[in-house]
Amino acid sequence: MTDSVTQRPQIDPALKDILDAFPLHFTADDGVEVAREKLRVLAPPPESLPPMRIEERTVGFADVTDIPVRIYWPPVDQLDDLPVVVYYHGGGWSVGDLDTHEGVARAHAIGAEAIVVSVDYRLAPENPFPAGVEDAWAALQWVAEHAAELGGDPARIAVAGDSAGGNLSAVVTQRARDNGGPALAFQLLWYPSTTADMSLPSMSENVDAPILDRDVVAAFLHWYLPAGMDITEPASLPPTLAPANTADLSGLPPAYIGTAEHDPIRDDGARYAELLAAAGVPVELHNSPTMVHAFVNFAAVVPAAAEATDRGLAALRAGLRKPMPA
Repeated sequence: MTDSVTQRPQIDPALKDILDAFPLHFTADDGVEVAREKLRVLAPPPESLPPMRIEERTVGFADVTDIPVRIYWPPVDQLDDLPVVVYYHGGGWSVGDLDTHEGVARAHAIGAEAIVVSVDYRLAPENPFPAGVEDAWAALQWVAEHAAELGGDPARIAVAGDSAGGNLSAVVTQRARDNGGPALAFQLLWYPSTTADMSLPSMSENVDAPILDRDVVAAFLHWYLPAGMDITEPASLPPTLAPANTADLSGLPPAYIGTAEHDPIRDDGARYAELLAAAGVPVELHNSPTMVHAFVNFAAVVPAAAEATDRGLAALRAGLRKPMPA
């Protein structure tokens, strides 16, 4: 019998050419600064990005302070009552920043026709779990409190994030529900880490995948997890690390989950979509058959990545649409 894995579509040729030219591979032994620099190389030059109003701020809420954010206003005629998206960048909770995801944030502002607040949460290993979670939560609360001041509609706030940022988006969405707000209209999760389950089929199918392979996964977990935390029993992990472990997922806002076929954590997204649907949460799952982890970062230069990204942005825009008056 032919192995079914060999029958799946290959990685998009245009994307593969870029990945071959700029391989993103590192190990924990290389050190986090090496990993951070490798990701920075992939960031698009600012002059190639669409122009828009941008503002830097430092925000905080309650005891969590000094969180840098970058705010983007979409290039639209409307100047107030816009939807707002709180964006959490990817990078294994250890790499990535406002600059590496500058193009991604602008794409979300344009695609969703929304104000985007991109959050520079604290990174591991200098600040391991749960520091990033606390920053993500504080930033969301700040946005909810200041949405109108920014020109946004406090009733139309969404979260979005890729990879580790998708994890943080799912975590703060659950926390918002459990704390009586902020009320969220939508959650856009790009290839999120949700289970920390290393036994899922996609982990073995894509063990040597580009961007995120076994060494990179191991490095991220090594840097992010605090001493003494064991992921060999993923079902015992706290929901703030593995949001799929939340006992009750009902009452969460609608979700779009975008995954990539050639991604070790592909099944994380699929599993979370199943759990949300079982809890009665409206959810759309789309797996891009020729994409790899982090495909949203390549949307500006790879047509197939743009198509996959546009699908999620259209769902986000629809989820933030203003309700028709009764």
